[in-house]
This record gives sequence, C-alpha cells and structure tokens, in this order.
Amino acid sequence: MNPTAPNHSASGQVTFLGAGPGDPGLLTLRAVEALASADVLIADPQVLDVVRVHARAQVDTPLQASADAASIPADVPALRDTANLVMAAARAGKRVVRAVSGDPGLDGYVAEEMLACAAEGIVFEVVPGIAAAVGVPAYAGVPLRDAQGTDVRFVDARTADARCWSEVGASDATAVVSTSLDSVAAAAGELVSAGRKPDTPLTVTVAGTTTRQRTWTATLGSVAQVLKAAKVLPSPDGGQPVIAVVGERSAAAQRDRLSWFESKPLFGWRVLVPRTKEQAASLSDQLVSYGAVSHEVPTIAVEPPRTPQQMERAVKGLVTGRYEWIAFTSVNAVKAVREKFEEYGLDARAFAGIKVAAVGEQTAKALVAFGVKPDLVPSGEQSAAGLLEDWPPYDPVFDPIDRVFLPRADIATETLVAGLIELGWEVDDVTAYRTVRASPPPAETREAIKGGGFDAVLFTSSSTVRNLVGIAGKPHNVTVIACIGPATAKTAEEHGLRVDVMSPEPSVHKLAEALADFGAARRDAALEAGDPVTRPSERRPGARRRARS
Repeated sequence: MNPTAPNHSASGQVTFLGAGPGDPGLLTLRAVEALASADVLIADPQVLDVVRVHARAQVDTPLQASADAASIPADVPALRDTANLVMAAARAGKRVVRAVSGDPGLDGYVAEEMLACAAEGIVFEVVPGIAAAVGVPAYAGVPLRDAQGTDVRFVDARTADARCWSEVGASDATAVVSTSLDSVAAAAGELVSAGRKPDTPLTVTVAGTTTRQRTWTATLGSVAQVLKAAKVLPSPDGGQPVIAVVGERSAAAQRDRLSWFESKPLFGWRVLVPRTKEQAASLSDQLVSYGAVSHEVPTIAVEPPRTPQQMERAVKGLVTGRYEWIAFTSVNAVKAVREKFEEYGLDARAFAGIKVAAVGEQTAKALVAFGVKPDLVPSGEQSAAGLLEDWPPYDPVFDPIDRVFLPRADIATETLVAGLIELGWEVDDVTAYRTVRASPPPAETREAIKGGGFDAVLFTSSSTVRNLVGIAGKPHNVTVIACIGPATAKTAEEHGLRVDVMSPEPSVHKLAEALADFGAARRDAALEAGDPVTRPSERRPGARRRARS
C-alpha cells in the first residue's frame, strides 16, 4: 500500500518527514511529493517555512507560529502537543505530514509519535532527511572521514553522560558534537578531560546550510578565546544550535580549500531586485547560485490601455489574416494578448499561419506556456536591437503579407518600429498595456533600503532607478549599486547614487555575473589584507551590534 495514496479506511495516514538542516534545496523528491498531497501539515517552527511552500494552498497548519531556526535554543525539546495534533488529524481520516528538522530517525519525540500511530493501527511512513550532523559539516567544508577510514562518533551534548565523553575522549575518532554556541567550550573541556589533546583541531558551525552560516576554526583548548575574539560570545544568541567537528583527520586545517559554501562570491548578501517575482525568477536563481538572498520589489504595475479599441482591432486582425508577423517584446505583452484572446474565447490556435517573434528567453518561455513556439528569438543580444539583427527583410516574393503586429507598453521606445520599417515592413504599433509606478513596498523593506539593510541593488533600466527611489527612497551609501548599462548608470548618478558595478552587456544575467565578480574581488582583497570577510551592509554604523542583538 502506498501511504500517500487516498485512504478509504476510517483513519488517515501520517508521513514523518525530515526537512534537513536548513537549506530548502536539501528536501528530497519524496518529501516534496508527500507535502503536495497533505491535508494537514504539522511542522516544527524552524522548518515550517521550508516545507510549507511545497504544500497545497488549502493545507491546514495547526502550528502556525514560525520561528527562525537560529532563535531556537538547542536544549528546547520538540513541541509537546504535536503528538495529540498528529493523532487527532489521522483519526479524522486526514493525510498528515509531520515535518521535523534534520532526520526523523534521530528525533526521540517523533519515535514516540510513530509508536502511538502503530498502537492505533494508523498507517504511517518515514521520509528520511539529511541530518544536521552530516549536512552541516559538508557545507562547512569539513569531511568527516579521510582515505584511512577514520571512525566517526556522533555526540549530542545535551544528553551525553560521563561514559560517552570518556569513550569519545579516549579514542582518535572524529567527533561530531551537536551542542549550542555557548556550550561549545564546555563540550571541548569534557573531551580534554577525557584524554583528547588541547591542540586537537576543531570547527564550529552555526546556522549550517543557510546563508547565515558561519564557521570558526580553533582547537579544543582555544575555542573559547576564538569565539570571544570573533565577538560572537557572550551573546543573547548563545543558545542557538551548532555543530562542532573535532579530530586530527577532520580536515579542519584544509578549510581554506574545501569551504565551498561560505566562499561563494556573494555569500549571505541581501540583493534587491526591482522586479516582480515572475520577471526576476531566473535572475534570482542565478543570484542564489552565488550565495545571495534575492529580494524582489516590483517598481511598476501593469494596467490595461486607456483606449482598448486599437488592441481589439489588432487581435481581430490576427484571426482574419492581416499580419505576417507578431513580435512580443516582453512577458507583459504576451500576458496582454493572452488575456484579450481569453476575452474573445480564442486560444493559441489563432496564431496558425502567423510567424511569432520573441525578444528574449523569458518572453519565449511565456509564449511556450501559452502554447506557442516562437519562430524567431535573437541569437545574440536579447533586446530590440538583437531582434532586428536576426529579423528578415520583407520579400514580396516569399511574404504574402507585409504587416507586423507589435503589442507593447505605452512607454516603449521606437527602436524596433523604425528598424522594421527600414527592413520594408509595415508596423501596427499598438499599446497593449500601460506601465505605472507600483505601490510602495512594506515599511520594513523601505527602512532596509534607506538604512543600508541591503548589500546590493540591481538596476535593470532607468525607470527602475526612478521608480524605486520614488516609492521606497534612495539606497544607503554602503549599498553596492549595479547597473545594466551607461544610460541606467547615468540615471542612478543623477539621483545621487554611486555606481559600483556596470554590466559588460545589456543583459540581466551578465549584470548578476558582474556583481558576483565584484563580490569575489572584494572577498579576495579582504583575505589578502588579513581582514575578516564582511558584507557591505555590515559597514553601516551599528550593523554588527544589531546583527547580534
């Protein structure tokens, strides 16, 4: 029986699911499948945001309170009422997902919940997750074994007794200790008392696998001084969980070469992207690959044209064979035509016999989602100029019709129209939608923009500069300003902004790449000077104090 298939018995079913140590990308495929079919989601607060995005919109989440994993002390037990919630939902015939941090097999409270299900004959399954004790060292660049096959011992400092410390301390095994930040020194002392040498290498990682991750390298004897010198202790956040890896063979001394995660060029940077989530999807993915956290803020809103008659005539002309080509210069243009089609009861079949052009990959994807495969996408620069480079001239022998339908925004430039006319085409240049300034973002976002809470902002046009400053204020002077081209940079400077990064080509992906190069150079300079690697936002007055509070 498949536990996630519809259950027609009186009771429901439960999936005990491991959400991993923090990185949402570490959820397994099986976990995503189970979440998508859940009626009820009961998740530990530190993983609720990680798993909820994969659940249905109507899923019931009895435990609504979400908390940052870093704010939950290591010695706080699992929520006491979860067992009752799980059992009540299962008895009601619901498909329940019980999500926990790390792996459910290492959670003693979850084991009790499994036994309760078994006692009542409730069907359940277990979806393993990546345990923090394994995943965090991997993200910290600390292999747990070497070619000689070192033994590995896992220790939970909260429950370890004298015998446990004695056995681990007397061995030469790599020890992976789950503890809290303010208890690391005590755990190190237990190992030294049990026989480990004070100069044994040690790494301490907090907020592992997330963009808040930080790792310190020390020895059992020096870890207290290292954390104090780094100004992370004493701290009100001392109760947050950490993973400490202890051992001569744990490769702590090789972290400069193996630290693949924290050495990403934009690691931990908060990057503001003045676009909607739909527009910024691929750009945000690229920024995440560089270690950044992308934050989208729409600066424009799309509204119908003030006089829709021109658009209505053009769409009817598509059906009656008035056009040889239709050219889409944005995702919004595709959306505008699609909405008009739906209004008239039309679908993608209305494009039969018409050649379709798209200005770039994102516009082409929007067309494919509509059911239309574009005939022309620029082979080079993804812009109106790039589209003209590949556009064929009008040939009266091969082209029965000489007219192009160009649905566009009300503020679009005339570059494409002029170029098509020069190639011999007649152009119906139609306003398909209007762009207006978006509403201001939430107060918290506005304060972060003006107060230096963002490390960088990507400006993809002059209008994004004007609109962002208009709705949210001018970015703080510590924020790195990256512009897609000279015109955008000029507008930024006119608004009193210092331009730090310029894209070598008018492409959002080249812009993100240029920002990553800037971040990498900044990081290398800090390391070469022997300075700590910090983010731009950490340079603003009081940033370090607020980050620790």
